[in-house]
Formats: sequence, C-alpha cells, structure tokens
Amino acid sequence: MKIISMIPARYSASRFPAKLMQNLAGKSVILRTYEATVATHLFDDVYVVTDSEIIFDEIVNNGGKAIMSKREHQSGSDRIAEAVADLDVDIVVNVQGDEPFTERESLQKVIEVFKHDYKKEIDLASLMVEIRDWDEINNPNTVKVIVDQNNFALYFSRSPIPYPRDKEAGARYFKHKGVYAFRKQALLDFEKLPMQFIEATEKIECIRYLEYGKKIKMVETTVEGVEIDTPEDLERAKRLWK
Repeated sequence: MKIISMIPARYSASRFPAKLMQNLAGKSVILRTYEATVATHLFDDVYVVTDSEIIFDEIVNNGGKAIMSKREHQSGSDRIAEAVADLDVDIVVNVQGDEPFTERESLQKVIEVFKHDYKKEIDLASLMVEIRDWDEINNPNTVKVIVDQNNFALYFSRSPIPYPRDKEAGARYFKHKGVYAFRKQALLDFEKLPMQFIEATEKIECIRYLEYGKKIKMVETTVEGVEIDTPEDLERAKRLWK
C-alpha cells in the first residue's frame, strides 16, 4: 500500500494573511510543517501543494518537494485531488500547512484505519480530540464532530453538538483536527461533487463527504497541537517551540 502526504498551502488567508511564511524559530511555518511531516517517516513521499510561487520556492529551495496548483480551488481537498490524479498512490494523508507541531502518533492512527479495513468500507479517516472548555465548545472557529457507536462521523458543526440542553447527561464534546487520510478514489470523487447548502452554510468541507454518503472514520487522539490561525496562535507556537 503506497501512502503519501499532501500539504495544501495557500498564501492568502482571510484571518491571517501570509501566515504560512511567518517566522517560527528561524524557519517559515510551512517549512516547519513540511519537515515535521517528513520526520514522521510514515510516507513514501511528502509534497506541499500550493498556488503560490513564494511557498513553492520556499519548499524547493530548502530541499523539499512541491507541486504548483494549476487553478484556484474551493478547498484543500480539491487542490489535493488535482495533484494526485496522475500519481500511483493508495492512501493520501492531508496535513494542514499551519500545523508545525505535526507528530507521528496521530498520523499513524489514521493510517492504521485503512490497514484493517479489509472490506474497503472507509472512504476517509480523520482525528478528533476531546474538549471540555465551554468557551472552546461554543467557539465557531472550533469545528466539532459527533460520531456513532463505531466512531463514524454523523455530523460536523461550528455550533456545539450535541446541544447541551441537559449538561448533566454526560455528553462528550470533540474538536475535529484537520488531518485527513483518504482513499485516492474518494478524493477524485470529491472534486466532481458540487457543494451542497449544508457545507456552504457551515463552511466545513468534510460535510460534503457526508452529504454524498461517504464514510468517515474518526480516531480519537489526546495530542492537541497548535494550529496557527491568528497572530496570537503564532506567538503561542513560538513560546512552545522554546
């Protein structure tokens, strides 16, 4: 089974423009993420997929592998689908470009899902981490996920799910971490499927898979990591790096 990692990387970002080129302990955020992904030794190849010559040059000039996107894309999955279309690969792992603390344990968990999926029922796998802080549970920037008894995703939302009408009922809340492992065909299918209104409303791309009946296996992890979405996140990452 051939497994590669793709890191989608846009230069522009609405909340924090050029965040991937910000300095984190002497190297750019995107280079830190690329090097951390390579250092897991889980992949046959690791690529950054970008629409930016600045990011492309940053990776290639530091000895890495990068692919230029041919056109604009609505989501990271669309960008990766274009990049893998002509590659000989079974499983594609999407690592977000703003996660410089990417580590082996979590990535290995999502890859293992496919090694035991003998009937090939799982289209993609992703990570979730339990959250208990009510500010984070109510924060629309934190995407939440609920699962069935076999840890297949039922729904993703920026709202608290399940709604805490009874806080004593013992519900657990999970944050969706933006790491995905796809079967190649699931990615190619995604690119051909038009966005529906639920995905368009929540602005969460993995909802499209659910809307079209794809199976998403969620894997619980305790590794929180740091996603760099804001300048404050970057300062927190710098403190952690030290």
